[in-house]
Amino acid sequence: MIRSQPEDNQIPVVFSAVSDPVGAELVESMEEPGGNITGTSDFLNTNAIMDLIFAANPDTDYVGLLYSKSEDSSKQPIADAKAYLDKKGVKYIEKTGTNTDEVSSAADALVAEKVDAIFTPTDNTVMTAELAIYEKFEKAGIPHYAGADSFALNGAFCGYGVDYANLGKETADMVVDILVNGAKPESTAVKTFDNGLATVNTEICESIGLKIDDIKEAFKDYCTDIIETKTAEEFEEEK
Repeated sequence: MIRSQPEDNQIPVVFSAVSDPVGAELVESMEEPGGNITGTSDFLNTNAIMDLIFAANPDTDYVGLLYSKSEDSSKQPIADAKAYLDKKGVKYIEKTGTNTDEVSSAADALVAEKVDAIFTPTDNTVMTAELAIYEKFEKAGIPHYAGADSFALNGAFCGYGVDYANLGKETADMVVDILVNGAKPESTAVKTFDNGLATVNTEICESIGLKIDDIKEAFKDYCTDIIETKTAEEFEEEK
């Protein structure tokens, strides 16, 4: 059952950047919204981040999954990551934590496992701990990929997220299609995005033995843009 019923007043509603429209009970499904409402979603495309891992290092054969089990938003991305890696026949290991100390211990365990790369979804618990753990991965030469640019600002190798400028354009085009071309919101699929912005921490990139130009070349077909940044402490000073 859709929570809101904008069809009652016949005014079409187009939402923007809703991560889980179905879970929020705005639409019945992503393909067939079902009411007088549709829009765009900024849900985390886990496969796109996985693609970056293998674009940077095609020989990756052991991936660490670092997240908090207390974060509901991490459940589906981690399930998607496992499915992706299972399909490729790549080994993976999960380590979790519910606070900074536990995440730090989980990071130590992943380093000890000698994984080739580490993936974290948009997980607030790990994000809070990033400044306490990024040097562990840096010293071990392990790239940490995560589901938001804020991770890269705080020391992760790469943060990935939706290109919101492109999302805004697509939302506007959807409005035009409904108002001018007569498209029906109830049968207009919610728009999602495969290509987003990759934010690469150039300090970490160099420190773990990678060249930013090589990374940009590897990533170019998987992103709408690649942004260079440095660690959070310096970022805060610049602001």
